[in-house]
Amino acid sequence: MDLLCNAYSTPSDDDDDEPRPVAEPTPPPLKRFKPQNPPLLPKPYPLIAGRYISKRERSLLSPALSPPLPNPAASASPVMGSISDSDLPRDILSSLRHQAKGRSQLGRISERLSVDLKSHKKSVNTIQWSPAHAHLLASAGMDHAICIWNVWSRDQKKAREFSYHNAAVKDVKWLQQGLSVLSCGYDCSSRLIDVEKGLQTQIFTEDQVVGVIKLHPDNSNLFLSGGSKGRLRLWDIRTGKVVHEYIRGLGPILDIEFTVNAKQFISSSDVSGSNMSENSIVVWDVSRQVPLSNQVYVEAYTCPCVRCHPSDPFFIAQSNGNYIAIFSSCPPFKLDKYKRYENHGVSGFPIKCNFSLDGEKLASGSSDGCIYLYDYRSSELVRKIKAYEQACIDVAFHPLLPNVIAACSWDGAVSVFE
Repeated sequence: MDLLCNAYSTPSDDDDDEPRPVAEPTPPPLKRFKPQNPPLLPKPYPLIAGRYISKRERSLLSPALSPPLPNPAASASPVMGSISDSDLPRDILSSLRHQAKGRSQLGRISERLSVDLKSHKKSVNTIQWSPAHAHLLASAGMDHAICIWNVWSRDQKKAREFSYHNAAVKDVKWLQQGLSVLSCGYDCSSRLIDVEKGLQTQIFTEDQVVGVIKLHPDNSNLFLSGGSKGRLRLWDIRTGKVVHEYIRGLGPILDIEFTVNAKQFISSSDVSGSNMSENSIVVWDVSRQVPLSNQVYVEAYTCPCVRCHPSDPFFIAQSNGNYIAIFSSCPPFKLDKYKRYENHGVSGFPIKCNFSLDGEKLASGSSDGCIYLYDYRSSELVRKIKAYEQACIDVAFHPLLPNVIAACSWDGAVSVFE
């Protein structure tokens, strides 16, 4: 009988292998100890076709089973129009080719040069003509977009639109050779984009909002970047790494500009009132990474734009005091106290200015929506063009046609004027 009881009785999970004496009562099964900290979950087994997958394994594998996120660099932007000059009007194409060969065209250019280019939904921060393909214009805006315009095309004028940045785009620059642009913005990155293929080819990530970039005039593989934390960096496009960093404890960088010999560069920053007279404009030595002068502009105004004259040893700074100041670009980098370009307004907008290719004219945007043209030598106002109802942010002379200028506005418009 004892053997039958032992054979048909249900042993507990915690019983020993050896049989217990019948006379002793069987103790109740012990409760399993529950640790205070949950144990680490086991790693999921590799998937095998036909194997049952429990709910716990499915929950662990859910991130792995989700479809991968698309790679923005792998998908090309849609082509909207042609970037070729083959569909330009004959007279404009002839003018561009003659000017490129150094032969001036006599007479006035057709009124078809006056073009309105509308696509941006928010303010346009900057524009730049392509130096190698003079019929193309790039614009960057607060709507996260970079637009490439085939300005005088008979067909679609907007040839490309790039939305690789996931925040506002602050600056865009054409590379000297080929069909590529370099851009930067509020997503703490600079991006190299192949315009012809519509592909993003390289990303340069930083720990700050990148507000301005400048390509080295003698070495197309180098560019400067300046950002919201006051950090200035010289990048090498080939390696994607920082070559030099220029440390001064500055405020947000507003603009940077290489001098004509490319051995120095000028930075403008937004600094507090206590040290504004020391660090508002700083001249740097490119190779030694040291400031050559930090007391260039002693007035209590920030300067949203700095530009060097294409041939003379001078540079200008757009001042929030509603004028453009002019400085010597040779030591000791003195301000010319007897010469300034005034009549236009800045009023806190990031208004930019630019020299013509020969350096004889200076154009500036204005908070009143007008383009102001000055004579560089005399600083006199030559012409005022009413362009927009809101502020005119940037102006850019055409690299070949001396009487053509592009502009952009606070309301998102881009225009080309004769």
